[in-house]
Amino acid sequence: MEKFVIRGQSKHSCTNDARSPQKKIKLENDERMKQEEEEEEEEEHAASAEFSDPVPWQKIEAEGFDCDYALLFSKEEADRLFKQLEEEVVYATEEARVQLFGKVHNIPRKQATYGEAGLTYTYSGVTRLACQWTPTLEYIRDSVTKATGQTFNFVLVNRYKDGQDHMGEHRDDEKELDPLCPIASVSLGAARDFIFRHRDARGKQVRRQIEPVKLELAHGSLLLMNSPTNTFWYHSLPVRKKVSQPRINLTFRRILLDRKK
Repeated sequence: MEKFVIRGQSKHSCTNDARSPQKKIKLENDERMKQEEEEEEEEEHAASAEFSDPVPWQKIEAEGFDCDYALLFSKEEADRLFKQLEEEVVYATEEARVQLFGKVHNIPRKQATYGEAGLTYTYSGVTRLACQWTPTLEYIRDSVTKATGQTFNFVLVNRYKDGQDHMGEHRDDEKELDPLCPIASVSLGAARDFIFRHRDARGKQVRRQIEPVKLELAHGSLLLMNSPTNTFWYHSLPVRKKVSQPRINLTFRRILLDRKK
């Protein structure tokens, strides 16, 4: 991921030097090479400082949109993690429902919530209590923390049995979420399209013409949704009838305890 470093002008001392011009040029060249090497080291350090464990990040930006994308796990490790989650995660047994615009809808996917003891998360009119972290969820959480430098105390698990299971347009903008912490989305299983749409470019009365952002979230990938993305952009996982394999998505969040009632 690109990182720009702004540097001030270098200060050179002014001295009277009676040495030959040729020798002086050589000394100046040597000094310039040394300075360039030092500047390259500063750039490398600054680039790696943004994330504690650098991975090949891809920066994705638009108006009010800031995301980072990377392949966090190899295929072999992602396969292993998917299998372990299938054995460990206990999904809600009751038929999941959400409330949107005053109407109750069934959720076309399975859901589970894990995190620190006693934590609850309320979204779309539904409040869920966090179950205790499983070993695999802890491992993935710690891997995300190592790669990003961010800590998380809650994860929402969504399991899509195939391309018929989907997620409608919404924003993760609940007041109990730490606005300074990105939402980290880890995808395992079938690759699926993930669509972002600006709030001014959706609905029947479109106020502005803004192109949607479409990403394909691969097996073992990590997407960081940084502020202010969830303020201006809705996201969805649309139906893809040709997808026949399951997918598990983990969205790690940081809930602020002092904002919970």
